[in-house]
Amino acid sequence: MVIQAVSGARGRKRTSRRTGHPWLRRTALVVLFGLLALLLSIVIFRFVNPPITAVMLADKLTGTTLHRKWVPLDDMSPQLPLAVIASEDGRFCLHWGVDWGAMREAIKDGAVRGASTIPMQVAKNLYLWNGRSYVAKVLELPLAYVMSLIWPKDRMIEVYLNVAEFGHGLYGAEAASRYYFGKSAADLTRHEAVLLAVTLPAPDIRNPRKPSFRMLRIARAVELRTPIIAKRAGCVMPGR
Repeated sequence: MVIQAVSGARGRKRTSRRTGHPWLRRTALVVLFGLLALLLSIVIFRFVNPPITAVMLADKLTGTTLHRKWVPLDDMSPQLPLAVIASEDGRFCLHWGVDWGAMREAIKDGAVRGASTIPMQVAKNLYLWNGRSYVAKVLELPLAYVMSLIWPKDRMIEVYLNVAEFGHGLYGAEAASRYYFGKSAADLTRHEAVLLAVTLPAPDIRNPRKPSFRMLRIARAVELRTPIIAKRAGCVMPGR
């Protein structure tokens, strides 16, 4: 009787250990499948254009009408990726998703957005949310690294120029070019491309068709940098 009782107690103990905390296993499985789905989507978007992004979806849920038209990088003016790199991420061709030099400077100055590279902004647009926060920045880092390992640079800039927000409900360079300048992104001049590029940090208050004095001053500084950037932008404009 005693032996049976002890044996039964041990059996119950072993069963309890095996079946204890089932919610932990379920949570771990959900996280694992979520990460695998995320990785799979990054691989897929290397070849397939994203149908919508997290930022677009959030905008759409508020009732905003989305204006967008996907165009390949080869169908855009070469001035546009050059202007965006000069304005947003001067070391785009040199880093693997994160510019730690810019990151340290931004943290020191307390300017969260100033550390954003183009891969980090693509990650934010595709998977995260608008706004400036250290939480979003921390989530952007691993996503930017993984995307930079899987996507070539020309694909990265192509996706960015097609999903970036240029105004209320206005996404992508083609829709922005037609809305602001009445022409295709293929026909943009250098000055027009620069005006679109400097709109990106603040699309809710900057209008490239009616630029403020401050916006023109920023655009002029970016335009002066473009010849220098062109010399190290071969990763997206080989032979262009």
